[in-house]
Amino acid sequence: MPPFEIENLNSLKQFEGREFPATDWFVVTQDRIQKFADATEDRQWIHLDAERARRESPFGGTVAHGFLTLSLLSYWMKQAIQIRSGLAMAINYGLNKVRFPSAVRAGSQVRARVTLLSVKESAEFVDATFLIRVEGQSSEKPCCVAEWLVRYYPQRVPQ
Repeated sequence: MPPFEIENLNSLKQFEGREFPATDWFVVTQDRIQKFADATEDRQWIHLDAERARRESPFGGTVAHGFLTLSLLSYWMKQAIQIRSGLAMAINYGLNKVRFPSAVRAGSQVRARVTLLSVKESAEFVDATFLIRVEGQSSEKPCCVAEWLVRYYPQRVPQ
C-alpha cells in the first residue's frame, strides 16, 4: 500500500490524532535475526539456537530481538506517511515508552499501525510524536508498542 501523503511539513499538525493505514506485512526471517545478532553481539540462544528454543523456550522456536523489531520503525514509517514537500530531513529524536508485549517468532509476518499523537512546531524544526503498534499476523497482542519522537527540519529557502 502506498504511504499516506501529507502535502508539506506545515500541514502535518492537521493530522494530530489520526491513525494512518497499516503498513505492508514484513517477514522476519531467521537470517535477518542472525545478522542482527552479529551486528549487535546479542547471541542469546532464544534468537539463534532453533532446536534449543523449540525445546526450552516458552515461544516454541527462535524469536527476533526486541531491538530488531524496534529498529524496523524507520522502515515502516516510510510506508505509513510521506511528506511531499518542504522537508530537508527527519531524524530519530528518541523514544518515550517502549514495550514488547509478545514475541516475534522467526518466519512470522509483522506490520505497523502508526498514529500521530502530537506535533510541536518551532522556528527551526517540527517535533512529532507517533504511537507505533507492531502487530504479528498470528498474535492477538501487539509485538511492540512504542511512542517515538521524530524531529523534522524544513527546507530552507536560499536568500
